[in-house]
Amino acid sequence: MPVYDGPINSAVNIHILHSDSAVHRSEVTAARQLDFANGNMEFPEGIAIKIFTPEGLLETTMTADRGYFLRDQNLYRGEGNVQIHNLIKDQRLQTEEIFWNQAQKKIYTEKFVTIQERQTIFNGTGMEADDTFSNYQLKKVRDSRTLLPGEGL
Repeated sequence: MPVYDGPINSAVNIHILHSDSAVHRSEVTAARQLDFANGNMEFPEGIAIKIFTPEGLLETTMTADRGYFLRDQNLYRGEGNVQIHNLIKDQRLQTEEIFWNQAQKKIYTEKFVTIQERQTIFNGTGMEADDTFSNYQLKKVRDSRTLLPGEGL
């Protein structure tokens, strides 16, 4: 007899708060969450993550068309139209897949990325950054160019 490996629970309009030493660190919101027996979660209708400064100010937002939480790795994965915006430095990233490791406080991808930093666009493959997207490294830069008036991510 086959073993059922589908969702064991479903929730709508979820809002998860993460704190450290009573300091608000991050929020995860989603329209729908599916829970699995192994502890994994799926967010089939999209996921939004907010990262806050130690002072509690909203610093970074991450959104994706679909999201997953892999419990054994303590890792979030976003896919589809992935957008990251550091509000303080006004840096933006667009890609099709991103990983967020909460324990290591980093985000990364091996996929093609477009990054807008002020008036410059960078394109490349593979990226690693702190989870606030304040400091990042493109692994293989393809090109860069200055934005024309009215352009941007």
